[in-house]
Amino acid sequence: MFTSLASARRPPMPSWLGELAALGATGLAIALRYALDDVLPPGFPFLTFFPAVILTTFFFGLRPGIVCGVLSGLAAWYFFIEPAFAFLLTPQTGLALGFYAVIVAVDIALIHGMRVAGERLSAERAVTAHLYEQQRTMFQELQHRVANNMQFVAALLALQKRKVGEDPQAALDAFDEAQSRLETIARIHRRLYDPARADQPVGQYLQELCSDLLDATGARNIVCLVDVPPVRFDLGRLTTLSLLVVEVVTNALKHAFRDTERGSITIRLEALGGGQAALSIADDGPGIPDGFDPSESRSLGFRIVQGLATQLDGTLTYANDGGTVVRLVFATGRTLAVA
Repeated sequence: MFTSLASARRPPMPSWLGELAALGATGLAIALRYALDDVLPPGFPFLTFFPAVILTTFFFGLRPGIVCGVLSGLAAWYFFIEPAFAFLLTPQTGLALGFYAVIVAVDIALIHGMRVAGERLSAERAVTAHLYEQQRTMFQELQHRVANNMQFVAALLALQKRKVGEDPQAALDAFDEAQSRLETIARIHRRLYDPARADQPVGQYLQELCSDLLDATGARNIVCLVDVPPVRFDLGRLTTLSLLVVEVVTNALKHAFRDTERGSITIRLEALGGGQAALSIADDGPGIPDGFDPSESRSLGFRIVQGLATQLDGTLTYANDGGTVVRLVFATGRTLAVA
């Protein structure tokens, strides 16, 4: 699911840096207030300290702003409220300090609220951008899937047409078979986008998905073996993973077994530790051509698979090992082992 709220926020800074900035801002405010002492009339002890507190809070955050506010209040009391150089508390001094505390507290609260709102807005923009990219990839995948389904239906009807001849019963059988295949395609789509399927273990889910694919293509002599430990993924991760499996398995059924009557496709999932897992999809066909580079392929299918891998924070590799092996190493997120 989908990149990242943390990347939208400001990187954390060391706490000592903010406190050092608060100390420096207080020192500058004291120096500026002394510079203006001969110009200002009596009664403005906090004049240069308000901007110091506001700027410190805005640029360095809540805690440095509070530190600057406290230091500035003490400095104004000691240096610029009569009698100077003494923390003498009189009713007039208490009233002035109370007024200062209220103003500073309101300023800090408002600026902190603005910072929090800005960080939330940045995070929401990052989420929106991620969702847009995900929807764009999903839309491309949907277009590609619909086009493949239309081609499949056309090829299926052409195949059945050759079988019909002049036998009415053969025509009925052909249409019954075509209807069955189309119903299987619909079942695959319902399985892919059914939230209730998220409660199934991943192995069972992928086994049923592959069985539907074999039924839809009529590949009766192809066996799909699923070797997956008893784990579950969240709905978003499971949906993206299943879309990738459908794309790779469909590609294997279309290209890996053209010149053979029998074959097998093996799907394995293994935990790698550190929140990583590896999914491999291997067939025992002739394998990919030597020197084949998926990154240079113009095939929409390869781009879709790469986009789905990116959504899983994964890396795809292609290899020959008794046939084509597609391996995806991806972040697992939160998984739950089935007892």
